[in-house]
This record gives sequence, structure tokens and C-alpha cells, in this order.
Amino acid sequence: MKLNRVLMLAALAVSASFAHANDPKATIADLDGRLSKIGAPRIDGTDSVAGKTVPALFFGERKINNNFDVVDGIRKTHQATATVFVKEGDEFVRVSTNVLTPEGKRGVGTQLARNAAYDSVSKGQQYCGPIDVLGTAFDACYNPIKDAGGKVIGASYIGHKK
Repeated sequence: MKLNRVLMLAALAVSASFAHANDPKATIADLDGRLSKIGAPRIDGTDSVAGKTVPALFFGERKINNNFDVVDGIRKTHQATATVFVKEGDEFVRVSTNVLTPEGKRGVGTQLARNAAYDSVSKGQQYCGPIDVLGTAFDACYNPIKDAGGKVIGASYIGHKK
């Protein structure tokens, strides 16, 4: 009887940690935490991403454009897609992502669709809910990335495939 109780408690603990691992709000908090540990976000010059010239997004001294360590770490830890966008004019452009195109390439250089997530991050607010990313349905969260002056300079995204 005691062994069954121990096994049941262990199963509940595994189940709870799995549920937490697939919680979009917990996953976006992990992504944003990893980025903030690197340093404060800022724009410094421009950079080429998938043949397009876009603002160069830095966290501390690390340029995020074309750097995939953080987003790949989110995939490994949470089995989630992750992207960092830079704001260019009215658009948000993927500069670091583990989201793949139908051709199997990273979706860098593509833009955030004009959807509920776009509306929220443009206003400096979080969006969490269902979303379509390059043709696939996800439970997602997006957070605005703001510079030291509070200006929206980008966005972070995570998604758990539905």
C-alpha cells in the first residue's frame, strides 16, 4: 500500500512538471529570463537577416540577429517553438527562430502576421492564446521587447503545437 502511494505521488509530480513544461506563460517567462540574463535589450546599427537589412537587436553585448542559442535552448527544454523579432518600422521581423519553413529552413527574415499578437505587442502588451505560425496552429505567448526608454523595439514568442 505504501509503495502504491509513493508511485502515485511520483506520477503526479511528473505529470505536474510536464504540464508546467507545456504552459505557454511559463515558457515565455523562461525565454525572456534567458534573454534578460544576457543584458538589457537595445538596437545598435543594422544587420543582414535572410538577405534583408534590419535593425541589429542586442541583449547586452550579444547580437541576437542570426544567433540561435537561446531559441534552440527553449526547444530543447520545453519542446516549444521560439522566436525573437526586431521592430522595423511598423513590422516585426524574425531575426532569431527555431521555427522552420516548409522547406526546412529557419524562418528568419519573415514578418509577424497582422493578427491579435501583432496588435498587442505593438501596444506594448503581452498576447497569449491560439495563433497560426507559418501555417501551423499553436498555443502561444508574445511579449514586447522594450529598450531602456520603454520604446517597443521587438517581440519574443513561444508556441506549443496544438
